[in-house]
Amino acid sequence: MSSVTLRYEDGTIRVEGAETASLPHVESDDRSGVGRAPAYRYAAVRDALHDQGVGVVDDVLSLPNLSPLTSPYTLRDYQREALDAWVDNDRRGVLELPTGSGKTIIALSAIAEAGTPTLVVVPTVDLLDQWQRELETAFDCQIGRLGGGEQRVEPLTVSTYDSAYLRADELGDRFGLLVFDEVHHLGGEGYRDIARLFAAPARLGLTATFERPDGAHETITELVGPVVFDLSADDLAGEHLAEYEVRRVEVELSDEERERYETAQGTFVDYVRDANIRFTSGSDYQELVKRSGNDPRAREALLAKQRAREVMMNADAKLTELARILDRHRDERIIVFTAHTDLVYRISERFLIPAITAETGVEERRETLRRFREGTYSRVVAANVLDEGVDVPDASVGVILSGSGSEREFTQRLGRVLRPGSDGSKRATLYELVTSETAEENVARRRR
Repeated sequence: MSSVTLRYEDGTIRVEGAETASLPHVESDDRSGVGRAPAYRYAAVRDALHDQGVGVVDDVLSLPNLSPLTSPYTLRDYQREALDAWVDNDRRGVLELPTGSGKTIIALSAIAEAGTPTLVVVPTVDLLDQWQRELETAFDCQIGRLGGGEQRVEPLTVSTYDSAYLRADELGDRFGLLVFDEVHHLGGEGYRDIARLFAAPARLGLTATFERPDGAHETITELVGPVVFDLSADDLAGEHLAEYEVRRVEVELSDEERERYETAQGTFVDYVRDANIRFTSGSDYQELVKRSGNDPRAREALLAKQRAREVMMNADAKLTELARILDRHRDERIIVFTAHTDLVYRISERFLIPAITAETGVEERRETLRRFREGTYSRVVAANVLDEGVDVPDASVGVILSGSGSEREFTQRLGRVLRPGSDGSKRATLYELVTSETAEENVARRRR
């Protein structure tokens, strides 16, 4: 077989001069008479040609010049093991490590080790800002930015998932390494195209919780690589993360709340029983949602379920218990987590605690967190928005008043209190307030 030319073209690898039947992932393009493969299969196609002894003219990547990089960080033993595991897997794969364990530091060392133009992809503008600062500090060079009102490409660039998705086919040949922070987001149907349309052979995913309930982590494994190194919070507690304990505190509904809860929950349970819906998977809930479009009883069942959920998650006894916790830890930094914006404002007003919700403006949120970091504020209350994608200052106490059954949500919230103190003596506590004899007991069991 004569030499083969590989080129990048609109999110695909164009293969010229080869019998495509002998190459993995390559299909014949009858219109142009060449072979084509998805861009993310570039390394596999190139390696298959080399294995067959075929000469390759490789014009896929158009990489800008990048000065030699040296990471300023000395890695801990487990961080070095994580980096080595990634390198040994042909610089592909996912690192699953708890919040506060230094995933960013490992990634910066991976970027230096790879020595190739790199695109870092993040889910939020807060992380966009954070990563830009980290890259500028580590490598002392101009950092490109895609998102947050800017569109500037440099050999080292950080992008939101949205911006990377919009420009993937245009920039797919400009980087040799992709770093996906909070890589579980890549399982979203649209975001998968980011990984598919880039030719970058080296790929690194970072997450505290890799598996997704919808099974989309299997797609991430195909696009980025498998989990090559993982540790839990328990593995690192005491030496590299704070010692911690999780305290589950049960509270009771008042008589009036119990009546409202039982009435609403009864309406829901009666319909589900009559309709023979068993709720063994997420698709069962979707079936109920579909029925609610033309079945008044199904709609009332959904509304009743929501009313019951609000009663159990916003029980007055939780605020009584919260008052005790705040008093017990009056000299510590505390984050209160809830699932409902209304409850955030109730807590903020009752205890004079700064509130952060989806309605909070970016500047106000940053100012609140700055004051929390500096100690002007010793506590904040938030509805979901601090679970992920925000640079949250250290705290030693977390209080979950309400939330979902998601293991990822629980792990993220726990991670907010696990960063070790400067002298290594910090102990962290995470409280779960659970309303007894309600469906919230099952919710808490699932997330644990």
